[in-house]
Amino acid sequence: MPVSFNGYKESLATFRAASGLTQGVPVKISANDTVDSCAAEDSFCGVANGVSRGYASVQMSGFITLPYTGTAPVAGYVILAADGSGGVKVVASGGRSMLVLRVDATAKTVGVML
Repeated sequence: MPVSFNGYKESLATFRAASGLTQGVPVKISANDTVDSCAAEDSFCGVANGVSRGYASVQMSGFITLPYTGTAPVAGYVILAADGSGGVKVVASGGRSMLVLRVDATAKTVGVML
């Protein structure tokens, strides 16, 4: 039986999307009811699951795989922040403590529980 975390406590919410927001990137609250893509070092509230007609479906909890830059995260609780290019990176402070379940150093991806 393969290991899978997909769907576990997955939660999505619909927000207004700031201009230029794209699917698959970490997002932050940028105005009332609105999300935008994160700059480097931003703490993020979720990941844009879909963007259409000025609205974004944002995954707020559950398992997700994201690209990472910089030092590879390790399994366990790690502080992550947005890297400003659609992924995440390990930071010493200012980010969000997340449970890292898997790291693929070849693909430069990290699987985390939001």
